Amino acid sequence: MLRIVEARNRRAVLALLTPVHTRDTATERRVATIVAAIRADGDRALLRYARRFDPLDGPIEVTQAEMHDAAARVPRAVRAAIRAAARNIRLVARRQVPRGWRMRVAAGVTVEQRIVPLDRVGCYVPGGRHPLPSSLLMTTIPAVAAGVREVIVACPRPGPVVMAAAIEAGVTRMFRVGGAHAVAALAYGTRTIPRVDKIVGPGNRYVSAAKALVASDCGIDFYAGPTEIVIVSARGPADWIAADLIAQAEHDPDARAVLITPSRALAARVARDVEAQLPGDGPAREALRAHGGIIVTSSAAEAMALANAAAPEHLVVDDDRLAAMVRCAGSVFVGPWSAQVAGDYAIGSNHVLPTAGAARARGGLSAADFVRQVTVQRVTRAGLRRIGGTVTTLATAEGLHAHAASIAVRVK
Repeated sequence: MLRIVEARNRRAVLALLTPVHTRDTATERRVATIVAAIRADGDRALLRYARRFDPLDGPIEVTQAEMHDAAARVPRAVRAAIRAAARNIRLVARRQVPRGWRMRVAAGVTVEQRIVPLDRVGCYVPGGRHPLPSSLLMTTIPAVAAGVREVIVACPRPGPVVMAAAIEAGVTRMFRVGGAHAVAALAYGTRTIPRVDKIVGPGNRYVSAAKALVASDCGIDFYAGPTEIVIVSARGPADWIAADLIAQAEHDPDARAVLITPSRALAARVARDVEAQLPGDGPAREALRAHGGIIVTSSAAEAMALANAAAPEHLVVDDDRLAAMVRCAGSVFVGPWSAQVAGDYAIGSNHVLPTAGAARARGGLSAADFVRQVTVQRVTRAGLRRIGGTVTTLATAEGLHAHAASIAVRVK
């Protein structure tokens, strides 16, 4: 099932580690039509698309009373798991909130940075084959921890377990809408759904295309493609690695799951264990056949160099020695007991992560994504005289004489 390739086979390595960036122009055109309709017709278009695609067959908004009633029907063990996961996510998110500061740059010149929460955010929670309370917790709890006053959730089919997570997280409002029309409604606002400052959360290709389209008018977290895992290991255990590759592959037929190892013996054992553990059919088998594989390198250092070049969403490594070599990854899991799946639910770190090489530029979603960093400057008369010459000299060098005059009129 899993291809085993040598690191010196550059073409095969690139095929395994490089995501294919192809524009889906048909999806983009459909999404553009939907977004334009929401902007023009508001609720009328929103309801039309919601009934067609979601499909909506009741009120568009989920009331707090409905959420509480549904949450009460969730098994006690599941509610306890939601509370435990939320606690850990909340602890990490509170630590992530940036702190303000104020400093004296020079006599009479001070700079302050204020941390101001966003006013309202929209959290998208997919509603596909299975309910995803974990995605709700991962997107909403950091926003609440950052101090956002209104946390809005859009989910096309919010089952009781999702509503239980919403109660635990402190969600303000929830709407039964999904897809591109939900993203457009959050970005531009309708009479029913208020306009938000930022939209976060994973979704299908329509959601991703809509987020990319509205990004010039509304903040987004990042473009999310198919999920991916890279494991760098020389030791195994082979059956654990096989289980981790299969677990990530079951998300999506386009998921990418790769082991990079300097051990040919481990490569062979993992390939056998994947075949032994893999279900008979389903997205995991399809994903591993199309986008799974094992790369055999000459050394652990070469394995880490390939992993950094791939900048994967999830990177699993044997030990802290390898972890110290990581430069580009959305989230890193160190040692055989740090199961990547645990990070999806309960470690406390966020599972909304950059994919398709975007980890070269940023990490995963955090509480810092839900604040504004506002810079405040204070300059006294003496301070302006002290820095005025620098300002006027540079402004004149750039040919911006009115800029220089703005200083000169004060200090003459």
